Amino acid sequence: MGDDAERSALGRRSVLIGLAAVGAIAAVDVAGFLGAGRALTSDALTPSRFTDGFEDVYGRHDGFRRNHAKGIAATGYFTATGAGSAISTASVFRPGRVPVTGRFSLSGGLPHCADTSDTVRGLGLRFDLPKGEQWRTAMVDIPVFPDRTPDGFYERLLASKKDPATGKPDPDKMSAFLAHHPETAAAMDVIRRRPHAAGFEDSTFHGLNAFHCTDGTGAVVAVRWTLMPLQTIRRSEPAQAPNYLFDALADTIGSGPLHWRMLLTIGQPEDPTDDATTPWPESRDTLDVGTLTLDALQTEGPRTARDITFDPLVLPEGIAPSDDPLLSARSAVYTESFTRRSGEAKQPGAIDAAEVPDER
Repeated sequence: MGDDAERSALGRRSVLIGLAAVGAIAAVDVAGFLGAGRALTSDALTPSRFTDGFEDVYGRHDGFRRNHAKGIAATGYFTATGAGSAISTASVFRPGRVPVTGRFSLSGGLPHCADTSDTVRGLGLRFDLPKGEQWRTAMVDIPVFPDRTPDGFYERLLASKKDPATGKPDPDKMSAFLAHHPETAAAMDVIRRRPHAAGFEDSTFHGLNAFHCTDGTGAVVAVRWTLMPLQTIRRSEPAQAPNYLFDALADTIGSGPLHWRMLLTIGQPEDPTDDATTPWPESRDTLDVGTLTLDALQTEGPRTARDITFDPLVLPEGIAPSDDPLLSARSAVYTESFTRRSGEAKQPGAIDAAEVPDER
């Protein structure tokens, strides 16, 4: 187990993340949990049990992440405007540039699945900051998460398992789930109505969960972060070749760096911080805190993003987790998934970046 795994394993006790797809809404992979101080029982939702759920639904694929299994590594940098320092002492928001390691991915546990236009797209990032600090975040291209709690996510994951006879989820199981989880039905409606970009490069990525920022006076505000593409947003088209989303990403980044503006949305006291299914009002103030630039792709292998867990609880001083129960769950399940795959024989991924020109 490498340094990243060791760091992410420290102090984590909860469960999960991931997004699962159902019907028109492909699953999202995020996850969740078991509170850090919660006693484990034979019926408890543990990180191991949650990870078992992914293997039950998608099968076991040695050496791969149990969720967001299909992906490609990337590198680049983040250039801060300095505007974020108004609400946080975090070094990442001070004017300047820091290196970034990233990973583009598709939700679900199938590492060789065919790309589809409606599969949830992910972007994980690790910012390497001064004095050995790191900031890690896993973002997706949907504006809200389908589930409010780790338990809800786990139930939905199992309900989305395909029936071998039909090749599709059992509609009765999903209907029963939604009848008991109206928050998920409401979130899915928000997700269905989102603008749908054509590829990774023009997708908007959302952090989904709320966090707390603290400034130099000790004042605390709730925030959510978003990456807005500076590339022209194109209309989504039906799936083409099996890897068409990744092929298009490689072609685009081979022609020049890709850029996203990072926006912090400032929450008000009435905005929920423990419910990722609920969007905050569009009228909330935002800060343009910098630009993410990704300028190279790498086939997943040693010393790439393959060996990073994008643990949402790895945060720099000045940013702290909120009371969202999904955060500790995601952290714990990511660690469980990493532990399993790091002890397995590594299999080649579906995406090979060997022919992508490095423009740096």
